[in-house]
Amino acid sequence: MSRIKMTALPDHSKNWPPKNGRPKNRSQKKKPQQGVLPFRQHGGRRQGAGRKPKGEKAGVSHAPRALLAARFPVHVTLKLHRGLPRMRNRSEYAALRSAFVAGCTGIARASGGDSFRLCHYAVLNDHLHLLVEARDRSALSRGLKGLAVRIAKALNRLWRRRGTVFADRYHDRILKTPREVRNALRYVLANGKKHAAEGREVHVPAAIDTYTSAPWFDGFRETVTVRGLEAIPRPVTDSRTWMLNIGWRRHGLLSVHELPATG
Repeated sequence: MSRIKMTALPDHSKNWPPKNGRPKNRSQKKKPQQGVLPFRQHGGRRQGAGRKPKGEKAGVSHAPRALLAARFPVHVTLKLHRGLPRMRNRSEYAALRSAFVAGCTGIARASGGDSFRLCHYAVLNDHLHLLVEARDRSALSRGLKGLAVRIAKALNRLWRRRGTVFADRYHDRILKTPREVRNALRYVLANGKKHAAEGREVHVPAAIDTYTSAPWFDGFRETVTVRGLEAIPRPVTDSRTWMLNIGWRRHGLLSVHELPATG
């Protein structure tokens, strides 16, 4: 008599009734997981990545600039490339003034629609200070770009060279109060005198610095007269913002003896 070996049937009572109305399928395959390739990845933040500075060290930050409203004047600084001649010489200053005049006589405004105005300036040995007005951030960028190109062409023609003239992007500060505007005017118009007082290779023999727009400035307490000024084309244009035209005067007119604050 043959014997039949019986095996116990699997007990499915534990899986019944099925959850969610469907029986559990033990043979269901797991979803494949994406593996990591053994290759070097090229993305994300890396040490040394990004645009390199034009000089030996980084200059003006490339972070997004603040929005600009038309009622606010702007203090702009343009720095010269290292190794170029000084700008506080007669020939260089004449070339710079010709570039400034081009922006005030319609040559540059023909394409800009008078949306950018150069109102005051100061010429130092290796950088420029400008007080400008613009309709908005885009107009400011276009106006400064056009001005920088004209200056570079004029100086390169004088120096008989080619190549870039300015070291990096311009630095700007939006002036939002009358007090800030007055301080900026004092800083720009008397910066050369401050450098001279500190012995920093700048000579200012007169009461005002003639390498600035001070001869055309009407906000001094003292009466200032410059001989032969009527024969020189005016290199700046009249301001139109309330703060640069009227508002700053509420804190008092400037004196030719005032110097910018230190620090």
